[in-house]
Amino acid sequence: MTPELAARIAGLPEEPGIYIFVDAGRRTLYVGKAKSLKRRVASYLTRDLEPRLAAMVEEASDLDYLVTRSESEALELENNWIKERRPRYNVLLRDDKTYPYLKITVGEAWPRVAFTRRIRQDGAEYFGPFLPGGLARRAIKLVQKLFRLRVCRIEIDGKLPRPCLYYDMKRCLGPCVAGLTDEATYREATEQSRLFLGGKTDRLSRELRQRMEQAAERLEFEEAARLRDALAEIDALAGRSRLSSVEGEDADVIGLFTLGPRAAMVILVMRGGRILDRQELFWEEEAAFAAERLLAEVLPQIYARTTFIPKEIHLPMPIDGDEALADWLSERKGERVYLRYPARGPRASRLDLARGNAQLAFRRRFRGAGESDAGSEALRTHLELPEPPRRIEGFDISTFHGGETVASLVVWQEGKLRKSDYRSFNIRGVRLPDDFASMRQAVERHYRRRLEEVGEMPDLILVDGGRGQLNAALSALAALGAEETPIVSLAKREEEVYRPDLPEPLVLPRRDPGLQLLQRLRDEAHRFAISRHRNRRSRRTLASRLDRLPGIGPARRRLLLQHFGSADAVAAASVEALAELLGPTVGRRLHATLAMADGADAGHEGDAGSGGESPPELR
Repeated sequence: MTPELAARIAGLPEEPGIYIFVDAGRRTLYVGKAKSLKRRVASYLTRDLEPRLAAMVEEASDLDYLVTRSESEALELENNWIKERRPRYNVLLRDDKTYPYLKITVGEAWPRVAFTRRIRQDGAEYFGPFLPGGLARRAIKLVQKLFRLRVCRIEIDGKLPRPCLYYDMKRCLGPCVAGLTDEATYREATEQSRLFLGGKTDRLSRELRQRMEQAAERLEFEEAARLRDALAEIDALAGRSRLSSVEGEDADVIGLFTLGPRAAMVILVMRGGRILDRQELFWEEEAAFAAERLLAEVLPQIYARTTFIPKEIHLPMPIDGDEALADWLSERKGERVYLRYPARGPRASRLDLARGNAQLAFRRRFRGAGESDAGSEALRTHLELPEPPRRIEGFDISTFHGGETVASLVVWQEGKLRKSDYRSFNIRGVRLPDDFASMRQAVERHYRRRLEEVGEMPDLILVDGGRGQLNAALSALAALGAEETPIVSLAKREEEVYRPDLPEPLVLPRRDPGLQLLQRLRDEAHRFAISRHRNRRSRRTLASRLDRLPGIGPARRRLLLQHFGSADAVAAASVEALAELLGPTVGRRLHATLAMADGADAGHEGDAGSGGESPPELR
């Protein structure tokens, strides 16, 4: 530490605020908060620091600070500065994706439920986050099925002549057409949807059971059956959470596992006394973690991102500045929020569960670290990604003179090929050998479905080919509104890596771990595409050979292929085997027909114009 910096620290005030270490180029290295700036920052001179902070102090050349009225204000200011400046010595909430939420537009006369990744001050009520993202879309479908809330964006004035298909499917109450529903019924459906998405299933179940019994008494059996089915689905969802609490508390239970420079955090989301969800977060730094420091720096970033703050947060250990954090959370929530450190009883058991889950998540995330980590890190550097890619999906096209075109998708995730996620696509409507159109179709079909079902994109997309294939895939992503997803192509001949934002390809050393990872995935996509294409072409060839035989219809062809396995095996079968399967007459005639066809093929190989005796018809 320079003498100038030491003098700067000695002159700090006693008031609360934030302090900012900067380097010689005025780049922010670290942002921290303090109840007393003078005492807090002076501790960097007198105590043993963890390696990360020791390296930061060694690099720092100056110090800035801002005084606040309270430690709680300092906490919020620290959080904002960390998000804006992203200092490299702070523990950052690196997963900068916005998580999926559902919102109900309660400010509208006829509220709708919608999927969103942005929380805005628009008067709507937000629920979530949903992890993985596919849960949010499944929740929308359940809201439509159980409560028939609308999902459309049209203006509701009751003047449409007829409702859409959702009304006929009993997935919407149809407020767009006058007389199909009324405000009281729709308001009740909205309230039930809010209870369901908010996890208040006990109250909702009581209300639905009461309505079901009333409908049965009025002999409205169809309505009673619908409510019965809704109750069954809600009870089944509620029954999945066994770790319940009789107090019905709203709490987040946080488990943490660290090992060297890596850490995993699991947040068990408890609402109404039931664990409804869990979230996973991971970090990987250059130096070992101090668990208390990680919690103190990351918790404000987590709760600055959500509109729902629980009544209690259960932590595995006390953290520095916990009173200020509790005050800040209480101010955001509008009521008192408590930080708990359970040591015994059911709450401590849930903390142990959260830590066990964090340890399992750590092992799953960082399993096979080494080569895969080096490849991911190299790709992050070469492609200027915000973090090393965890999931890469690769595409390839295989065709034969423009026929039987097949696209393949293979998946690499966290160091392993995930063959259960492989997919193949039969390309439709592309008559000429057009790799660009085929690639565009495969990418659009796959990610349209993935966005609908999962709601998330991979960290990186790889397409086999050059600039043309890359542009085709980019046009498909743009059509889906996913053009920001990182994507590259890898050309076979010179092993050049094409990026959308660079005019010239990257030429990487052959031993570069990032290039080797891309090559491995590209080769696997090629192998999978070729195997799928050969299977399809083989099935077509075998089926067409039997199709040309007079007297062999679909039923007999299917019987022959099931019994012998292929058309070649049928042609090689003895007359006795065919007779046993099809009967003496048909079996002998089929054997004679196949023998005649083989003789004609041998005598006129390559002569497309040669004729021959027509085979006898099989009856």
